[in-house]
Amino acid sequence: MNSPQPQGILLAAPEDLKTPGDDLRILVRADAPVAGQVGIVTGGGSGHLPLFKGYVGKGLCSGVAIGNVFSSPSSQQCYEAAKAVDGGKGVLFLYGNYGGDVFNFDLATDLAELDDIEIKTVLGRDDVASQPKEKAEDRRGVAGIFFAYKTAGASAERGDDLETVAAIAEKTVSRTATMGVGLSPTILPTTGEPSFDLPDGEMEMGIGIHGEPGIRREPLRTADEIADEILEAIVADLEITAGDRVAVLVNGLGATPLEELYVLYRRVHQQLTAKDVVIERKYIGEYATSLEMAGASISLLKLDDEILELLDAPAHSPFFEQKEH
Repeated sequence: MNSPQPQGILLAAPEDLKTPGDDLRILVRADAPVAGQVGIVTGGGSGHLPLFKGYVGKGLCSGVAIGNVFSSPSSQQCYEAAKAVDGGKGVLFLYGNYGGDVFNFDLATDLAELDDIEIKTVLGRDDVASQPKEKAEDRRGVAGIFFAYKTAGASAERGDDLETVAAIAEKTVSRTATMGVGLSPTILPTTGEPSFDLPDGEMEMGIGIHGEPGIRREPLRTADEIADEILEAIVADLEITAGDRVAVLVNGLGATPLEELYVLYRRVHQQLTAKDVVIERKYIGEYATSLEMAGASISLLKLDDEILELLDAPAHSPFFEQKEH
C-alpha cells in the first residue's frame, strides 16, 4: 500500500511532524519514538487549532490523535499514537475531560497495555464555569491544558519517569483555572449552520469550547467588566492571595482580534497588580480555538519554583516556541 500524501500541517512542517502509518489524523514528532523518554499523547476533535496537533513537538506532546470536528478520535487512533511514541518508558495520555474522549482513550489504554506499554492518564479540567469547586473532577478541559502540555513535556524531555511526568501534569492541572466568554457562535462545516444561537449584542458568560451553555446569557458588557468577573471567579477558585505568583493566558476563541485580547490583558494586569499578585509569565493569543467563535478566555496558573522552571524550559512545535528564559 502506498503511503498517504502529506497534507496541510505535514506539508508546512515536515521537519517537525510525521504520520506513523496510513492515517493522517495521527501525528507524532518527527523524531518519535525517543528512546528512554516518556511519550505524551493528546487528542480530541478538529476545530480547535492550535489544540491539539499544534502542541506536538520537542518539550511538549509526542503525538496526537484527531477526530472529526468537535468529535473524539477513535480508540484505535489513540492506541496507534501511543505505540508510535513509546520509547520504552511508558506513555502519558493528557487530554480534555470530555465523555467521548475519555471512553476512547480508556479503550486505547487497554489495547496498549496488552502490548506491555504502560499508560497513565491526566485529564485537563480547568473550566471553572462548568462545575463548582466541590465537583472540580468533573470540569471540562479548555485552554488551560496548554500549561500542562508545557510542564509535562519539559518533565519528559529531561528524562523523568512516567510517574513523575504524570504527577507534574496533575499538579499543573490542579493549579490552573479558566473561564471564557462567547460573543458569536461557530459555524459547523458539515452543516453550514451555527452550533448554537447567540443574537447580536449578547454574550454567553462561561461558555464552553464547543459552545456548551455557560453561567448565563446577557447583553454585551465592556471588556473591563468581563475581565473583572472572570478574574474574580478564577482567583477565588485557586485561592490566590497577595504575594502569589501566576502565569496568565488570555486566549482568543477564533474570531477575536489580537488587539482586543490585549485590551483584556490590560485589565487582568491592572487587577492582579492591585491585589499584589506577581505576574511571572504572560501568554496572549490563540492557544485553543473553536472554529470562528468570537470570544476569549482567561486562564491563571498558580506558580511555584518547580512549575515555573518547567514552564520556562525550551520547547518547539509548529505553533509554539519557548527559548531559554
